[in-house]
Amino acid sequence: MTPRFVHDLARRSLRPLLGFMVPLLAASAALAEEAAPAVADPADTAWVLAASGLVLMMTLPGLALFYGGLVRAKNVLNVFMQCFIAAGAIGLLWVLIGYSLAFSSGGGSFIGNFAKVGLAGIDLTSVIPNYGTEPVRNIPEYIFVVFQGMFAIITPALILGAVVERMKFSAFLAFISVWLLVVYCPLAYMVWGGGWIFKAGAIDFAGGLVVHMSSGFSALVAALLIGKRRGFGKESMAPHSLPLCLIGAGMLWAGWFGFNAGSALSASPLATLAFLNTTTAASTAVFAWAAIEWLHRGKPTALGAATAAVAGLVAITPACGNVSPMGAIAVGVGVAIICYAAVTFLKPAFGYDDSLDAFGVHGLGGAWGALASGLFATTFGSGIESNAQQVMVQLKSIGFTMVYAPAATFVILMAMRSVFGSLRVSDEAEFEGLDVSEHSESAYAFGGGGATMGSSLGTPSVAAEHFAAPAVHHKPA
Repeated sequence: MTPRFVHDLARRSLRPLLGFMVPLLAASAALAEEAAPAVADPADTAWVLAASGLVLMMTLPGLALFYGGLVRAKNVLNVFMQCFIAAGAIGLLWVLIGYSLAFSSGGGSFIGNFAKVGLAGIDLTSVIPNYGTEPVRNIPEYIFVVFQGMFAIITPALILGAVVERMKFSAFLAFISVWLLVVYCPLAYMVWGGGWIFKAGAIDFAGGLVVHMSSGFSALVAALLIGKRRGFGKESMAPHSLPLCLIGAGMLWAGWFGFNAGSALSASPLATLAFLNTTTAASTAVFAWAAIEWLHRGKPTALGAATAAVAGLVAITPACGNVSPMGAIAVGVGVAIICYAAVTFLKPAFGYDDSLDAFGVHGLGGAWGALASGLFATTFGSGIESNAQQVMVQLKSIGFTMVYAPAATFVILMAMRSVFGSLRVSDEAEFEGLDVSEHSESAYAFGGGGATMGSSLGTPSVAAEHFAAPAVHHKPA
């Protein structure tokens, strides 16, 4: 037999066998691929690890410095301690029960279940899809727990801005612990964990509803129920250290990159868009606020710049992954106008003591950002095909949040009042300063104790006189 004859014979003999084996091998490969455990992407994991650290930096020391610089010298340590206890209490509660309520699957429309209490069922092999890449990649669930826990820590700490210098430390600790479980976890589930806001297709990339609106509107209720600081509108309550405030604002700006770009859960083009939009909106807000202040007051102020930066960051938070950089500029201009009006005109008109403007900046700034997410969206939520549709969904989610969060906060505080009696310190303790009365410590051990007694360090400045009058008293949150 010739070699060609042998070759043809072999080909004819093997053809049926190959026709049977090729589909079988392909099916086997597919089954093997399905059976293989999902593996975390190293680059995405590294980025979310870094982002988690940046978000913690927003609270410690960013928010602590920002808020601490804005209060009187006799209360600065109390502010720092309240930020630290938020990290302690909320960080613990998050692992024990909060994460399960916010992110366990199989819950209803409003809150998760107890399937992951104490992180049950999560181990080194557990992964979470990032949904920010195509094809979808994974990160370890452990780092997702940490990343979301950093959000949970800073959110109730933001409420502190409305009640500084007068709320009992014990009452604050109890309040934020209950608030986490009753307000934050349900909203996180509704928006991110598969609840009704998520299913409706609302855009909240990094927390305009969950973080800023919830804390800002809750802060207004807390300020009204706890009451004004003694001497509000009658004596100087100027920030004791604007340098500390600006350092804190700068750290918040840097940490916000982890807050927003980290929410892509991936080292991806989506993360770079969120990163760019974050800083663009903040820059725009600072520029626009300075221009407004220059025209209205005659001079731009450092305090205004710090306020504007935070306001811009707040507003772009829900929109950073769904708008273009030009949309981020529009968000920054809008929030500068809205928040400037809130802290300069709205608060004095109604006379409430939202001490560091948690409501004016986070509540109203977050609401504008949530609305702007629909107005300027270039990509839409699931099942939505136009900006008009997206805006309607955003309005529903905004309306729900601005009712649910303050209503729940009112119930919590009224219940706590029946337990604690008064939620605020005594008049004597408030006069002495919460550093001494609540912690037996003083931030500044010079000047014959003047700092702890709340007296001015040196001659009162024009800035101090400026902040003495409620009509122009605007300290940001």
